[in-house]
Amino acid sequence: MAAEKQGGRWSGPSRRRFQRFRLYAPLDVTALRSGIPDTLPGRSVNVCERGIAAMLAGELVPGETVGVEVRLPQVADSLRTRAMVRYQDKLRCGLEFVGLSAEQRALIRDWAKEAKPEIEFVVSPVPAFEKEKAGSGPGSRRPSSGGPGKPRKKRILFVRLIVLVVAAIGAGLLWWHWSRSWEELESGLQSEQTAAGEKPQVQISAEVMEKLLIHRVEPTYPAEARRANLQGIIALDIVVGRDGSVVSMRPLNGPDILARAAMDALRWWKFEPYRVNGEPAVVETTVAVEFKR
Repeated sequence: MAAEKQGGRWSGPSRRRFQRFRLYAPLDVTALRSGIPDTLPGRSVNVCERGIAAMLAGELVPGETVGVEVRLPQVADSLRTRAMVRYQDKLRCGLEFVGLSAEQRALIRDWAKEAKPEIEFVVSPVPAFEKEKAGSGPGSRRPSSGGPGKPRKKRILFVRLIVLVVAAIGAGLLWWHWSRSWEELESGLQSEQTAAGEKPQVQISAEVMEKLLIHRVEPTYPAEARRANLQGIIALDIVVGRDGSVVSMRPLNGPDILARAAMDALRWWKFEPYRVNGEPAVVETTVAVEFKR
């Protein structure tokens, strides 16, 4: 059966270089820092057989090789592979898979066929030299050898202007896409998890959960709060999913500006899964974040 999947041709949408399937799912990226593995939690944005785009709670270095683990919805096993960092801008990064096996490629294709995720397209402007070559074929008109050549120069300038306009539009679309992806990542992912029935199974003490904390992101002290001399401890009630990520949170006290800053940091925290009878469970706990000058 596996041989048929590997050998069969992909009958779905075209697998062009910039075509990706939208995917909002938790993922872990592991990089070596001075020989020590450092795992950065994050959320995927889209995926294809060549790579994955994600938003991470940390920065990577373009060109370095990292480990990637992501779970595709409706797929039992996680996708684990190596990837090379091709793009990094603040929290956003693009990863190109390295050494993806035929079985893993088939896993992505089968998931796309079953889940039918939305397909994303990226505008790719045609380079100026390609457009110039297209206008210099056998059937193209050239200025006479005795002429000043001004019509040709005007055409080249016009083509370059068109390319710049297309590039600007493409950059605008990409920025809009990233902004929309971030908003949907924050709201859409939590709504999907709520719909899936991610309700707490047990209440766990803060002391126990603190021992399971494997990745912590410190909050940013808002400048407005500093100027107003706002400080103190913000307590939050949070729900931790089966994979150890924070799936929902609710501040219990404090000014709104400090509570929002605490929540922005907590969404990137990662815990070891709490187990009930040996199985990962959804748990509820309380955490505290301190703001002081």
